[in-house]
Amino acid sequence: MAIDKQQKWNATRIPDQAGRTAVVTGANSGIGLRAAQALAEAGAHVVFAVRDVERGEAAARTVNGSTEVRRLDLADLSSVREFAAGWDRPLDLLINNAGVMMVPQQRTADGFEMQFGTNHLGHFALTNLLLPYVTDRVVTVSSGAHRWGDQRIDFDDLNRTSAYDPRGVYGQSKLANLLFVLELQRRLTESGSKVRALAAHPGYSATNLQSHAASAAARVFMKFGNRFLAQDDRAGALPTLYAATQELPGASYVGPDGLGEMRGAPTLVGRSTAASDPAVARRLWTVSEELTGTRFPQGVETRAT
Repeated sequence: MAIDKQQKWNATRIPDQAGRTAVVTGANSGIGLRAAQALAEAGAHVVFAVRDVERGEAAARTVNGSTEVRRLDLADLSSVREFAAGWDRPLDLLINNAGVMMVPQQRTADGFEMQFGTNHLGHFALTNLLLPYVTDRVVTVSSGAHRWGDQRIDFDDLNRTSAYDPRGVYGQSKLANLLFVLELQRRLTESGSKVRALAAHPGYSATNLQSHAASAAARVFMKFGNRFLAQDDRAGALPTLYAATQELPGASYVGPDGLGEMRGAPTLVGRSTAASDPAVARRLWTVSEELTGTRFPQGVETRAT
């Protein structure tokens, strides 16, 4: 579904979201905040799922619309479970947006490598726990970084107990996001659910995500890129918003339409061969279930119609 080049899609074309509820992880800044703002302004009730409630409340006050703030630390599965246990109503839209990028080597509260644990496992657990309430779709934010190098899932060392390469580990976590969407959609379809799983990536967008890179050289390069090469966070949020509000088939992947998918209006984009492998997607799902102790909920089709 290509976008009409004469009428590039933007946030003013979001359909009326009145009566809908959306959860946006990491909504206190960057493209998460911009997505939350746009959805709220279109009429949705938006839940800011954030690690720092004070920062989340400050961000929510900038939004013209209905919001609430709830604590969620994706690097702590007990926090994920607490968030999900407190949810008791229909949820139209779950946007798995939060993430960390190329950070120094560190561990989550559960002992997982931080980037894989936060970007993939935290959202994997959250989605499975909330899925019985989801009525429309799950959108997971990936990245063009899933293509970096000979990117693959290193099942023999997911927690990077050997050599740690912040860039490669980040790319693996973004590849995991796409494989997660692929297998989630397969399971939803198989169960007869009408819920859809989709992915999006923001291209090269100027946010504070890049400021935490482990390498000083990388931080300097990205500071330069943010200023002179990147699109702003409002534009970076458009692929997420497009995936969240437009009629697209399950497992779709949305990104910018410009050169190298770095910037531009949202459109359907391709993914690497590694990100399209159903066997690897199933294996990753099984491993993720074992690591998080969460499962695809039985009977989800009866609650998602």
